[in-house]
Amino acid sequence: MINIAVASEKDIPAIIQIAEKTWWSTYSTFLSADQIRYMLDTIYSPGILRQVMIDGSQTFIVLHDERRPQGFASFGVRSEDQNVYKLHKIYVLPENQGKGYGKMLIEEVKNRIRKKNVYTLDLNVNRFNPARTFYEKMGFKVLREEDIPIGMYWMNDFVMRLELTVGF
Repeated sequence: MINIAVASEKDIPAIIQIAEKTWWSTYSTFLSADQIRYMLDTIYSPGILRQVMIDGSQTFIVLHDERRPQGFASFGVRSEDQNVYKLHKIYVLPENQGKGYGKMLIEEVKNRIRKKNVYTLDLNVNRFNPARTFYEKMGFKVLREEDIPIGMYWMNDFVMRLELTVGF
């Protein structure tokens, strides 16, 4: 049985564990080990995760099967446009990719933002990340390229957008 629920601070260790496994599996073919370690330590530190949960800038949801957490997503309103939400993070453990868990997480995010009368969802995906194909299958379209400095490194991304239909 699959369950998706809003995460709390008690879920931070599971979120970090999923991020660790997924980042190394996904990014090691096109990012250096030093960059991956830096990004994980910067983006997924317990303090940073706690901060964005508490300040409400990101809502985290965790997908559990009958055994344990298998994936998570985080999303929040774009500060520059209250009518657009951003899917900040979405990761499913590598051994469970292809089982529909990513689609379930995106559907949950879509349902939650529709309830807020928001119908536009953006995300950033590294230009070399094969997940771009998954996002395109989910209906996202590339808007533009964006290069984001994080410390001494750069994230070379596509910004993708999904326009949701009104209602469910």
